[in-house]
Amino acid sequence: MKTKTDSPGVYPPPPLFYVATFFLSILFQHYIHISKNFFASSLSHSVAFICIGIGLIAALPALITFYKTKNTLITILPAKSLQTSGMYSISRNPMYVGLLFVYIGMAFLKGNWWTIILIPFVILMVTQMIIIKEEKYLERAFGETYLDYKLKVRRWL
Repeated sequence: MKTKTDSPGVYPPPPLFYVATFFLSILFQHYIHISKNFFASSLSHSVAFICIGIGLIAALPALITFYKTKNTLITILPAKSLQTSGMYSISRNPMYVGLLFVYIGMAFLKGNWWTIILIPFVILMVTQMIIIKEEKYLERAFGETYLDYKLKVRRWL
């Protein structure tokens, strides 16, 4: 059952997981260099902008939905409503999908194979440290409604 003090309890804010991994990949590139030649190509830049565009197309409508429903993006505060329409009918986590695509696009812009190599790590960390906590919270907060939604819509894509 949902209480006023109940929340997903996710620390730190989810975008920091992507940013931290991105900076970790830059550190890896500094110490374990992998050639950047491919990233100088126009194909690489095209992939970057396509990925960033897809990321924005996934995340921005989800953010707008949160704004319109006066829901919170702060993962230490309780949710005011369950989002199930729009982008949320395609993915239970369109903001995280969007951030992942922006992360991939930035990998192609920055020209760093390590950023791409760490994609499974980012997905695993976001799933384990954020999404699973949020799912447990949403089950407590919204019960059967959330469980039904969970059966219909995939976690990522």
